[in-house]
Parts: sequence; structure tokens; C-alpha cells
Amino acid sequence: MSLIKSISGIRGTIGGKVDENLTPLDVVKFTSAFGTWLQNNKNKKNLTLVVGRDARISGSMVNSLVCATLQGLGIHVVDLGLSTTPTVEVMVPELNADGGIILTASHNPKQWNALKLLNEKGEFITGENGTEVLALAESQDFEYAQVDDLGKYETRDDAFDIHIQKILDLPMVDAEAIKAKKFKVVVDAVNSTGGIAIPQLLEHFGCEVVKLYCEPNGHFPHNPEPLKEHLGDICELMKTEKADVGIVVDPDVDRLALVDENGELFGEEYTLVAVADYLLKNKKGAAVSNLSSSRALRDVARTLDSEYFASAVGEVNVVTLMKEKNAVIGGEGNGGIIYPELHYGRDSLVGVALFLTHLAKENKTVSDLRATYPSYFMGKKKIELTPDINVDELLTKVEKEYQNEEISTIDGVKIDFENNWVHLRKSNTEPIIRIYTEAFTQEEADQLADQMIGKIKSLI
Repeated sequence: MSLIKSISGIRGTIGGKVDENLTPLDVVKFTSAFGTWLQNNKNKKNLTLVVGRDARISGSMVNSLVCATLQGLGIHVVDLGLSTTPTVEVMVPELNADGGIILTASHNPKQWNALKLLNEKGEFITGENGTEVLALAESQDFEYAQVDDLGKYETRDDAFDIHIQKILDLPMVDAEAIKAKKFKVVVDAVNSTGGIAIPQLLEHFGCEVVKLYCEPNGHFPHNPEPLKEHLGDICELMKTEKADVGIVVDPDVDRLALVDENGELFGEEYTLVAVADYLLKNKKGAAVSNLSSSRALRDVARTLDSEYFASAVGEVNVVTLMKEKNAVIGGEGNGGIIYPELHYGRDSLVGVALFLTHLAKENKTVSDLRATYPSYFMGKKKIELTPDINVDELLTKVEKEYQNEEISTIDGVKIDFENNWVHLRKSNTEPIIRIYTEAFTQEEADQLADQMIGKIKSLI
């Protein structure tokens, strides 16, 4: 069906033909490229890599291929088995490893899998690094180890304990305040590894946990992207269980969505807003999200006498800007929380801990807390163009057309009007311009997108 090679890793559907799908040969080739790149980059052979996977059906097979290939290169492997993306990110520096590989296709359906690549800090490799790895994969300039020099293999089953303890040790996480509230929490982990990690964390907070789809068997009971249209079951269960808060994570547990006591979605965009509200109330500083994230984060930061900055879309770009601005908090509007006091990666576990601390200290229901934030509505549309149209030139024309407005061109063109905004990004794979909008009503957001589509057509 599809094989996508990008600077952040390789992603594809299981089965099919080599170089068209994610086949065993593709897994071996790409793993060989990353392992070889690390050896070249560090100028040594006996490296250590941490490997972890989500619970999707193909995970065990892909994991075996990856670990054996690394050993074949002479690289030592620490296999965490069933894990989460943030847990692997935490364990790489914890074990003084030279890098890591996370086996997950994130929110993609069950037929997909992917290899995501980490440096020695447990952070995603840069775009430049990724380009070098892809070039190595194409050249297949690999040299495998002799029999006496094969890499060692070991497993660890304490990674969740270590990750959770690091969260409990954070000064801004108040376990006692959460325990005093005796929250009843429903967890939808889409039958992946969040079904292990999130309840384990909640037990430390004395929460009553109601598990929904927490069996890590990889059979996703609904589309694994935590969007409103996929979450009817937990919304109903919240009402029948009379629970205080609902927690939804994607298969690799780096996106966090919340449900209020009435079975209404808190809004993925507002996970980051709420956590930032709590942290910036206690420490003034900077908050960072990407250009396509809600304006609500900017509003909250300014209200709390803090700064807000927007990066290009992509976790690596958010992290780069967070480091530059020494941000207190950052992330993406898809429910991704990046808390640098723990590590520079999206982490639903630390997001849960910080949100529940905030909820406990505010002494509000989830719906009451949500009502304290400005309400915005987002629209997402696209306009398909003929292949002969130069998209970059077209975006330049749009920029000129709105030159008197507040404009950012670090990632496509974003136009900030007084009461709304529109962000135009070109697709890297097809002649399409993606259009993101935000306004005070859904109707206004959709109308703004339609108006921009009309403007683009008039400029062609």
C-alpha cells in the first residue's frame, strides 16, 4: 500500500512488495542505515541502542528484525519490549545509550508500523541527520560485524517504573493533592501500551481507574487517532460511570485527549493550554507551540505575563524553538505535551500528572476548568492544484495580498487577523495546499477557509 521515507524515520504498511511497503527487507535496510550512521557519527562500533514498541500486531516481528540487525552490526541492544514513545525517550539517557528506535506508527491504523529514530539525548534526530540516514539506506554501504563482535542483547522490564518515578519526583507534580481528590478516571488506551502505563501512573495518585480498551493486543477498537468522531464509547462511559475525568491516548502514548464529567471532549488543543496555565501561574516564562496550534495558548500565556512563540509544524521544530527560548512548556495542539523538566519529547504520562495536579489545586470540575479558557474553533480544508502550478509562487502572491496583516512565513504562510487566523502549508508529496483556520465559531472558521480557497483560485 505505502512506504513513506522521511527525515524522521520510515513508515509503511505491513506486507506487499519491497520498497513499496514496510517489508522485512525494508526494516533491515533502514535499521542498518541508522546503526551505521550512528557508528560513523560517533566513530565507534560498540554502541548501545534502546528499542521499544507499541502493541500493534506487527510489533513483535518488526522488533525481532530491528534487534537482530543491530546485533549484526555489532551494536548492543536494550529491548524494553512493550513501551511508549516517551518511555523510550526517557530511557535512552537514563541508560547512557547512544540512541534509540521506537517501533510505532503513532495514530495510524493497525496495518501500519514505523521506525522512529532517537539520538543519545532521547530526542528525535534532526532533519539533516535524517537525510544522511536516508542516503545511507539508498547506498546500502553497510559493514556487518564478525562473529566474535556481534552485539549483545538484553531486556528490561522496569522502564515504566523508572519513567513514572521521574514524573512523581517533579516539583510541579503534587501526588498528595491528587490523592486527596480521589478522582474516578476512565482510560481509553485503544488496546495499546497506554493501557499498561497510564493505569500504573494513576494508581500512584490513588485514582479509581475504569479501563476501556486497555488490553495491549494491537486490535484497535476504533480509529486510533484521538479525535471526537472516534471517542463515542468513552464519552458514554463517562456518564454511566459518573467519572471525574476521561483520559484518551494514542497507540504510542505521546498524544493526550481529555473528556469532562459530562462526557464532552475537553478539546485536544486545550490539553496543552490547561497544562501551560498551571505551569505559567507558578513560573513566568515562555510557552511554545506550532503555527497550526490554537491561539488560546498565546492568550493564556499573555494573561499570565508570559511570552508565546510559534514554530514551524513538527515536534523537532517545536523542541528547537523551546530550547532557544528556554521555554517552561511547549507542545502541539494535537494533545502533545513537552515538559523540558522531564525531557524534550511529547509525553502523555507527564501531561496526565500535571493536568490532574492542576485540576486538584483549582478545585474545579473538568468542565468548569475548560470554561475558564477562551473558546476557539478550528477548520481544516485543502485545495487541490494542477501539477503545473508553482505552489511556492502562489503562496508568495498570497503573502503580498495580505502584507498589511501580521504574517509569518517560517512554515508556509500564516496570516493573523484580529479575531482569527489562517495557515497555508503546501504538501511535500502532492500539489495541494492545506488550509488551517481558527475563529470564535466553527461556522466562521469554515467560512474563512472557503474565502481563502476563493482568493487562491483568483490568484492562479
